[in-house]
Amino acid sequence: MAVNVSPACMGCQACITTCPYEALFINDNGVCEVIKDKCVECGKCVEVCPVEALSLPKAAVEAKTTADPKSDSEANHTTATVKETPSVKVAQLSGDLGRYQGVWVFIEQREGRIMPVSLELLGAGRKLADKLGVELSGVLLGNQVRALVDTIYEYGADKIYLVDHPVLNYYRAETYMQVFVKLVNEYLPEIILMGATTTGRDLAGAVATELATGLTADCTALDIDTEKRLLLATRPAFGGNIMATIVAKNHRPQMATVRPKVMKMEQPVPGRRGVLITPEIELSETNLLTRVLEIVKEQGEQVNLQEAEIIVAGGRGLGDRDNFHRICGGLAEAIGARVGASRAAVEAGWIEQKYQVGQTGVTVAPKIYFALGISGAIQHLVGIRGSDIIIAINTDPNAPIFKECTYGIVGDVNKIVPLLIEPLQKLLAPNKADQGKQLGEGGVRYAS
Repeated sequence: MAVNVSPACMGCQACITTCPYEALFINDNGVCEVIKDKCVECGKCVEVCPVEALSLPKAAVEAKTTADPKSDSEANHTTATVKETPSVKVAQLSGDLGRYQGVWVFIEQREGRIMPVSLELLGAGRKLADKLGVELSGVLLGNQVRALVDTIYEYGADKIYLVDHPVLNYYRAETYMQVFVKLVNEYLPEIILMGATTTGRDLAGAVATELATGLTADCTALDIDTEKRLLLATRPAFGGNIMATIVAKNHRPQMATVRPKVMKMEQPVPGRRGVLITPEIELSETNLLTRVLEIVKEQGEQVNLQEAEIIVAGGRGLGDRDNFHRICGGLAEAIGARVGASRAAVEAGWIEQKYQVGQTGVTVAPKIYFALGISGAIQHLVGIRGSDIIIAINTDPNAPIFKECTYGIVGDVNKIVPLLIEPLQKLLAPNKADQGKQLGEGGVRYAS
């Protein structure tokens, strides 16, 4: 028996670098193939596959479940005082690197509200911490944000480092970097995760530079090499043509940023509690080089594809700007959806860049994603893999999008979309009503 490979495989090679037994290779068709004699069904390749194209045989899954049963009391454990023992022996490092222990997640908050990407990263960090057998900690910086700690515990943190100070009321790279670096130098985490938001990217770069350590940006998968105790950070490279797994062998902490909606947010455990650490850090406005004089919020239309439940996205296959707006805009307006676009449509000047979906745009996870005239470049597929349902319409039966989609229709979007509008209106009427309350009566919210 061996790992199963489904037609969804994109040939990204993320699994090949992860497999410790060299049991995987890319065949002449550009997809992953398994050398059955070498595969031991360890499951490492399954965990890193960005499109979930790999799976363990049923017998192997059942064997693992039988070998490691958990009682109901263990499954519902709500305290953070006991760390999970790794199922695989993890290497222990010596020397300076061995002093670093634990996984940290930067808890980004704005105006007292935790950004969803931080909660998503707590779920990812929990898995990494459990594999290493260490604590998962949240780092919360701000002013009057103590009320957020309970939520952070409930989403998986064992410990929280809280610095609550008026100087941290607004994000500034100068102040947040100084505080974060002091915490790192004192408590020595081995892994730091941050959201790839405007704030997270700015802070991560500043912290990594100050600490002289490595930083992998815009990751799509995270895992642990237990034999070498390394963070395996996977991201698209060379314009998205390959998936590269990057490691920092000689420096700590190991840092990575992850885009919103890439990682699945785990269900919170109500009542879960942990340890609160409140370090004493001196901060004074008089010693700072920058000051926040005023916060000016952007006026006008806000595009938030990450929160949309239904997205209608168009690509090069729609032909031109007018047809793009007619087809995508018409369907989106009819069913109460938001409009998105592929990179090709944006570069053609059909719509603004803020509507771009994909690795070089925005990562989304709607309930329904319509891909109209989109062939399915790997950058785009990585950005939509969190969608519950993907419906693709394309004239090319060999388009990569058909390997990723839930439902595929081979044909002309100009003929097919008008036929779908009426039945979809009936099925999705509640969603349209909800969108109408948010947007007001009128057309679809996108710039034309």
